[in-house]
Amino acid sequence: MGKTQPIWIKDPLAILADGAERGVVVNEGRIVELVGAGREPVTTGAAVIDAGAHVVIPGLINTHHHFYQTLTRAFPPAMDRELFPWLQALYPVWAKLTPEALDLGVTLAMAELMLSGCTTTTDHHYVFPAGLEDAVDIEVAAAKRLGLRVSLTRGSMNRSQRDGGLPPDSVVQDEDTILADSARVVGKHHQRGPDAMVQIALAPCSPFSVTTSLMRATADLAEKLDVRLHTHLAETEDENAFCQEIHACRPLDYLEQCGWLGPRTWLAHGIFFTAEEMTRLGRAKTSITHCACSNQLLASGCCPVCEMEEAGVAIGVGVDGSASNDGSNLMQEVRAAFLLQRARYGVGKVSYKDALRWATQGSAACIGRPELGVIAVGKAADLALFKLDELRFSGAGDPLAALVLCGAYRADRVMVGGHWRVIDGAIPGLDVADLIRRHSAAASKMQAG
Repeated sequence: MGKTQPIWIKDPLAILADGAERGVVVNEGRIVELVGAGREPVTTGAAVIDAGAHVVIPGLINTHHHFYQTLTRAFPPAMDRELFPWLQALYPVWAKLTPEALDLGVTLAMAELMLSGCTTTTDHHYVFPAGLEDAVDIEVAAAKRLGLRVSLTRGSMNRSQRDGGLPPDSVVQDEDTILADSARVVGKHHQRGPDAMVQIALAPCSPFSVTTSLMRATADLAEKLDVRLHTHLAETEDENAFCQEIHACRPLDYLEQCGWLGPRTWLAHGIFFTAEEMTRLGRAKTSITHCACSNQLLASGCCPVCEMEEAGVAIGVGVDGSASNDGSNLMQEVRAAFLLQRARYGVGKVSYKDALRWATQGSAACIGRPELGVIAVGKAADLALFKLDELRFSGAGDPLAALVLCGAYRADRVMVGGHWRVIDGAIPGLDVADLIRRHSAAASKMQAG
């Protein structure tokens, strides 16, 4: 194969990068040049994309999601409940997941993310009813079809209701099965290096749905295979009480006892940590994903992001499951995170640029991908371009600020690894109307009865 033609994204309306007033040049999946004011590219022969109507930012990175939950959005029996009863209402429905339904749920979630400016996403899939043993393989195939960069997690649950956990027996697996399949999917799908499009992490669901034995064994396996670890932690006060009752310690102490407190781990939520625990997290280089919409909908609380960052903890952004967010729009999540944290800390502590930083550089740190999340020479050519031609943007004085403050919703163009995956606000080759029809039918079938 011959070399690809360089692309000059020329003269953007605004760009989230210093020294790139006239845009960026990308080639072979990388950013190869920032073009400053009054300059022309040094790179020759580049195809020109006129970005005069676009605001250019690094591709957004989603660091916590449950794709399958797009099939149970706004589910009446689960509405107006806090986390534990919310889960109990939904587990029986999720137990009906089939390979076909999962494929539709995953495809829809990924498409929604891409159209919101997302270039890399994680997923935390931990529900494995009989017949869905190849769930991670289904997700990998969908990501490859769409051209989205992913860090998928092989989730797990092995503490069911009969063992004092929350999930029913029908959605859990035994430890040996979980560990064997974890090793299988890492061996089959995990790519290494800065150009990796598919990576796998290991992700027991939560302290109240897995055994201590599985937590420890998973940490050992992740170290052996050199992959990352992910789980929910410190999301609710109920979780604190559960850990105190079952393990006679707080969640972070339990995590450390299981060998999880370290730089390969990123945690979802992180709402109820003490100041001392935040210091320990920062010292261990364990990072946190902030899920603003989900936390508000479930009334779980508010992640103390400023104290976390002051303690040296990297903060990323995640949309969380569509059943506790009811959407997979990452740019809208950036706005939600900004507003929630501005309300908590005030004008002097949180700016719109902080929220964009959490969803780019911070999220890249969560998943151990420093080549992502920044527009700079040598970094991956993962970019999101937004137009400001809607009513909501009219009169905006600062185009970059307008993305967050005025509520950008849909990207016009999205590039992943130097390839355009969204063009003119659409994903080439994806029949959205047909996807919605088939996805809606699958959701209705799962929710019936």
